[in-house]
Amino acid sequence: MKVLWKLLSVLVVLAIVMGQLLLSQPAAAQDDEEPATPDPRFGAIESFWAAEEAAELDAGWERILFYWNQIQPTGPDDWNTLHVLEEWLDEANAQDRQVLGVLKNTPEWAWSPTSEGSAAAVPAGLYLPVTDPDNLWADYTRKVAEYYAPLGVHNWIIWNEPDIAPDVYGHEFAGSMQDYYQLVKVAYKSIKAVDPEATIHLGGMTYWHDPSYLRNFLKVVMADPEAAENDYFFDVITLHIYFRPESVTQIVGNAFTAQSEVGLNPPKDVWVNETNARPSMDPEWPVEVVRFHIDLDQQAWYMVQATALALASGASHVGVYKLVDVNISPGEESWGLIRPDDFSKRPAFYAYQATIKYLSGFEFPVRRQQFDDYFVVNFKRPDSATRVLWARHETPVTVKIPAMAETAVLADHLGNETVIEPKDGYYILDLAGTVCYEECLMGGPPLFLMETGIGDQRISDAPASIGIPTLTPTPAESPTPTATFTPLATATPTATETAVPTHTPTPTATSTHTPVPTATPAATEVAQVIDEGETAVAPAATTPVQSSTQDGNVGFWVLGGAAFVMILLVGIVFVQKRDK
Repeated sequence: MKVLWKLLSVLVVLAIVMGQLLLSQPAAAQDDEEPATPDPRFGAIESFWAAEEAAELDAGWERILFYWNQIQPTGPDDWNTLHVLEEWLDEANAQDRQVLGVLKNTPEWAWSPTSEGSAAAVPAGLYLPVTDPDNLWADYTRKVAEYYAPLGVHNWIIWNEPDIAPDVYGHEFAGSMQDYYQLVKVAYKSIKAVDPEATIHLGGMTYWHDPSYLRNFLKVVMADPEAAENDYFFDVITLHIYFRPESVTQIVGNAFTAQSEVGLNPPKDVWVNETNARPSMDPEWPVEVVRFHIDLDQQAWYMVQATALALASGASHVGVYKLVDVNISPGEESWGLIRPDDFSKRPAFYAYQATIKYLSGFEFPVRRQQFDDYFVVNFKRPDSATRVLWARHETPVTVKIPAMAETAVLADHLGNETVIEPKDGYYILDLAGTVCYEECLMGGPPLFLMETGIGDQRISDAPASIGIPTLTPTPAESPTPTATFTPLATATPTATETAVPTHTPTPTATSTHTPVPTATPAATEVAQVIDEGETAVAPAATTPVQSSTQDGNVGFWVLGGAAFVMILLVGIVFVQKRDK
């Protein structure tokens, strides 16, 4: 009998140890599961500078600069692979982060004799056949595509911001519009010849420097008798949009309208591959500016609003400029989601991380409801829906949102979550007003409203939401739903919906990098010098709540071990009684 009890004691100890080991390794039960692949539609420019943070962000693409005058500095036989390190490309591939390369900057030996003497010069021999060795641009683009395709780079942007005129800050290409089209056409032919999988993107356009540039460029394309049979010699229109989220709908819409007006059908995909509102009022990195005074909270709000509106306007991909700035001095403009000195994360990092988390896997089209006082942008996944909401002006607003499930998860722009329930079929939510410094640039802090288990029900099947003016201030962060709702005798605002292109944007790979300091983008709106106001102090950033979960299989094994011990104990008692 004593021997049996000793054996039982040993088994109990083993069961306890087994349970503790399982509890200490909650991920073990998931070893057989494949990690989720990042949604390729959300990008962060130059992620290679902070690859771990890019993985934490879950960025699906990045952009890297491939400077011609760095790769072939002294002649066509040069090949400097240290300009774009292969380690960066290997790491991007390992993290399923697609790379998009920018091809620009003519080396001195390749300048056209009639072009200005700078990196903006038109390459010599540009109008020669692409097979002619004296077409230096054709030779370079063919070599760069052939070399980097096996390393996973299949997306190429042809130059950068060609719509900025000479003698204007940010000017990058000295040729005419016809020269730029020839630059694109030659690159398309030479790159596709060695990499049929390649995707050719037009250089990012700023819009505000010349709102008619894209339309006029497309007219040049359509006038080429070779264009139609060669898919018009490009695959993607690329846009750079800054500071005002609501201008995103205008600029993306213009890209589709311009294609329709010139008869380009079906339309090409549109990428917003640079967008941000750089903070000038970061207490840890203050910047003196004459316009666009932005605090840390506003930058975070911008990330959510601009991304949601871009996708609702038909853009297939969105990328933030940029993950982190490098090689800049204190006081210089810092655009990054991460600070350049100590790599600490700004609130905008967490806001973009929450945006990617809550919107990944969505289906096109995205439905936008634009009211006088607020926005509701509706994203649908299979069996679930996410609505992104924010107030448009300084005045807070309470909204009544139709429910499609018995409960919802409400998250603020930093990803702090709360479970809420509808009342009489509606969620009642408070949207805080925005903050304005000299001018109002964006809306207030956004909210994510997420419901699951809605089946095939479409958000468009639900009745329109209702805005109710709020007379008392609403907290700017972590808003919570009001417990009760009293209908007011106010007219229901009518939502304005903008036509969205009917094509389905094609998820494409992209990337770009450069070890050389990147030029700071000029504001997408034409700068107007104004008197600088007093410097405001940015409020302290809210720290996102970090949540953790444990695998339910752990509890299963612990309970199973306990059950085994109990069964063994009953068996021993039974045997003892039988022996007596």
